Amino acid sequence: MTVVGPFGLSVRDQALEADVQAGLTAVEEGLLEATKSEVPFITEAAQHLVRAGGKRFRPLLVMLSARFGDPYAPGVVPSAVVVELTHLATLYHDDVMDEAEVRRGVASANTRWGNSVAVLTGDFLFARASHILADLGPEAVRVQAEAFERLVTGQILETAGPQDGRDPVDHYLDVLGGKTGSLVAVSCRFGAMMSGADETVVDVLTQYGERLGVAFQLADDVLDIASDSHESGKTPGTDLREGIATLPVLRLRERAARLGLAEDLALCELLDSDLTDDARHAEALRLLRAHPALGQARRDTVRYAEEARAALAPLPDGPAKSALVELCDAVVHRAG
Repeated sequence: MTVVGPFGLSVRDQALEADVQAGLTAVEEGLLEATKSEVPFITEAAQHLVRAGGKRFRPLLVMLSARFGDPYAPGVVPSAVVVELTHLATLYHDDVMDEAEVRRGVASANTRWGNSVAVLTGDFLFARASHILADLGPEAVRVQAEAFERLVTGQILETAGPQDGRDPVDHYLDVLGGKTGSLVAVSCRFGAMMSGADETVVDVLTQYGERLGVAFQLADDVLDIASDSHESGKTPGTDLREGIATLPVLRLRERAARLGLAEDLALCELLDSDLTDDARHAEALRLLRAHPALGQARRDTVRYAEEARAALAPLPDGPAKSALVELCDAVVHRAG
């Protein structure tokens, strides 16, 4: 058994494992090339998160989805570079919005160089992604533009919050569909498209990616509460400290409103207090880790992962499909 990609994904087919590894190596080289500038400072800032590593989840999905056509087609690796550059660019912007100090175990770009440089570096990465896209054809440009619109819409909806009368959980899941699901779906779509796979296969993999992307983010929400060392390099409870209401918190508030239990209401009150205080933050984490809301968030994660798995049913059996199924299991495993 060999291991490749994020979460220790097991690939039991040696030919597939070798091809995926070669593809990811080519993507890494493409990322470094795409983030070079004639201005050394821009290169340093643009490669800051590239060199910090990461799961390369989206490029992996491009490589696996391309197995349903010609995986060696010339557009496969560049499209994987595009989705990862886009993802990296959003991280620069997210860290400014969230005032994050750490990303992937290193100082965030905004901490190191300030907000203006971080925002402009994200813009630089978007520009480089667009440059590569132009060589992949108008359909690729259209697909990426639609995904980027959804991504930004999701971010705006998150910032604006749910409208009056809208269920906060439904609103949050819509936000995740835009912020995370859209780009993961495009990763699968690009892999299949660029490999020349049948349009039916492209649609199946796009649906799979959408659901897997939401499951992936929900697993992150659970890990932010439940883990001792966050996989993204963030400190556990970072979202909590920053006042970001992720799914475990939303499930808690939903339960408090429905049942009115004193302990639930007290925990909601604690979460609404100043959690930059270390003692309050530690107490909030302790209580949430033991609360049924965390279990409900885990079940939500499993549901989306199972929907992703079910979406794969029409695809022919084989090593690539097995690897995609195993990613569903890996996401659930991350959430405990």
